[in-house]
Amino acid sequence: MRHKKAGRHFGRTANQRKALLRGLITSLILHERIETTLARAKEARAIAERLVTLGVRGDLNSRRVAIAGLASRTAVTKLFAEIAPRFQGRNGGYLRIVQTRRRMGDSAPMAVIEFVDYEGKRPGPAKQEKEAKQEK
Repeated sequence: MRHKKAGRHFGRTANQRKALLRGLITSLILHERIETTLARAKEARAIAERLVTLGVRGDLNSRRVAIAGLASRTAVTKLFAEIAPRFQGRNGGYLRIVQTRRRMGDSAPMAVIEFVDYEGKRPGPAKQEKEAKQEK
């Protein structure tokens, strides 16, 4: 029985689970938006929000804790230089999870996890039309 046991195990040992979440969060910071299963997104959100809070704090100790928690130093640099300043006046709630579809193979619920101020790399239809008119 797992009464009052928080967190998901994902059928992995502690080291494997830690590596999985570390990789997910590193990719999330580098790409600012990833698609994964709903359960993984929910677990990753909790850890990623703590790391963004460290970035907002911005002192040396926060940077060292973030380096220990992430897989690459480029992700830490991006977190402290680009992502954290965008959330300077915000008290949490930096990430959003949007359920998208069911995966074909095993029907697992999939979700997109992204930063709340994420703007896609591709321009929307309105921007494309506006740019086409300006070119004429």
